[in-house]
Amino acid sequence: MTENDQQWQDQIDADVEASLSDMQTIAVIGLSPKPERDSHRVTAYMQRHGYRIIPINPTSSGKEILGEHVYASLAEAQEALPGVEIDTVNVFRRSVDTDRPIADAIAAQPAGVRTVWLQLGIVNPKGLKQARIAGLRAVEDRCLMVEHRRLVPTDQVR
Repeated sequence: MTENDQQWQDQIDADVEASLSDMQTIAVIGLSPKPERDSHRVTAYMQRHGYRIIPINPTSSGKEILGEHVYASLAEAQEALPGVEIDTVNVFRRSVDTDRPIADAIAAQPAGVRTVWLQLGIVNPKGLKQARIAGLRAVEDRCLMVEHRRLVPTDQVR
């Protein structure tokens, strides 16, 4: 691993820890209504641990997933929920489809977004560098559920 690679990983580690320390409301881009899908399992886990979940999925817009109303976009969710501060944007999309969610998270920063999180197997170094330049925490190739289990006491529920 090069020094630059190590610095990148160190920054992700720092962003993971900082994000989990103040995370409360998570917009989940690409949340599937299918319980067998990773996006559903990870999100259900976070919901069981007391986090507010805001599903974002254009094909399921207007329906419910995990008991929550589904929105077509992050902007639509923010408009419909003006009193809710979405602090984390968790992305379950293929790496090549993450530029838009990252740009949306950057645009939503003034409304409270602090972190953009690309799930395990999802990477976009260029997009995450843009997010960091904009002042966001940026995580890639990490599972939110795994990191929560690793860093947050199991009996802690928000």
